[in-house]
Amino acid sequence: MQIFYADQFVLPLPAGHSFPMSKYRLLREQLGGLSGLEMRQAEAASEGELALAHTPSYLGSVFGGTLNAAQQREIGFPWSEAMVARACRSVGATIGAARAALATGVAANLAGGTHHATADKGGGYCVFNDVAVAARLMQAEWHRTRRQLLRVAVIDLDVHQGNGTAAIFTDDPTVFTLSLHGAKNFPFRKERSDLDVDLPDGCTDAPYLQALDGALTELWRRHESAPPGLIFYVSGADPHEGDRLGRLKLSTAGLAERDRRVFAAARERGIPVAVSMAGGYGRVIEDTVRVHLGTIRAALASWQQWNNAAS
Repeated sequence: MQIFYADQFVLPLPAGHSFPMSKYRLLREQLGGLSGLEMRQAEAASEGELALAHTPSYLGSVFGGTLNAAQQREIGFPWSEAMVARACRSVGATIGAARAALATGVAANLAGGTHHATADKGGGYCVFNDVAVAARLMQAEWHRTRRQLLRVAVIDLDVHQGNGTAAIFTDDPTVFTLSLHGAKNFPFRKERSDLDVDLPDGCTDAPYLQALDGALTELWRRHESAPPGLIFYVSGADPHEGDRLGRLKLSTAGLAERDRRVFAAARERGIPVAVSMAGGYGRVIEDTVRVHLGTIRAALASWQQWNNAAS
């Protein structure tokens, strides 16, 4: 299974910053013992690719270093050349994972899931929306090579609503956005996804998995006549009970079961999956890495089953 990474790009954040930059390197190191993985350094998304989901004025501000103080506060990172490079590589990693998933069934970005970025601004530690860019690029490439429409579904299980993704695709019937998130958590002004499932603070494994099953059932019901040809799974480790920002109470085992159900449902329908890690802000960073590692393990197991069935 192909995995794309860009953790060599580290932002020069001020002391005490809340973003867990080191989790990406720690995750890649943990994956060293798993067989069946092909690690690939991500290429940077081009400005033309980014323009598939972002406005020229916003791209000009990011690349030109003219984001004002308010825009930088909303993103959560001070502007730097490293910020731009990392953001472009993170999008490039999801593009790589999407292409690999379409070819082999399942692939992963060890970062990504930057779902708070809208067309004209960033937010919540998200500079560019990697899934939105990759979805539109895959649709363009699919149409160019096959002369067919590629329908896309986004299954966003990060604890925070995928407001940026919902906003970008609000009038696009070819991309279905599903978000399962904490009702009272950031962003406090939600956008409207195609399917939103709000969860109460303190939600535990059983009610969460029940809500997930219901959401997936509704996703398939709405696509009976025209199923998606690609799923972007924004996984997220922040529903974990040890997360500083999550406010939910899922166990590590519960999140592993969440991942298993998503991959199994897609595989049973023959739909490729590109997965990204999204958020995770554990009080103990090893807990966050453990959840992300479980997602990769579930992805690898699904990739192996996909390719065993094809052989």
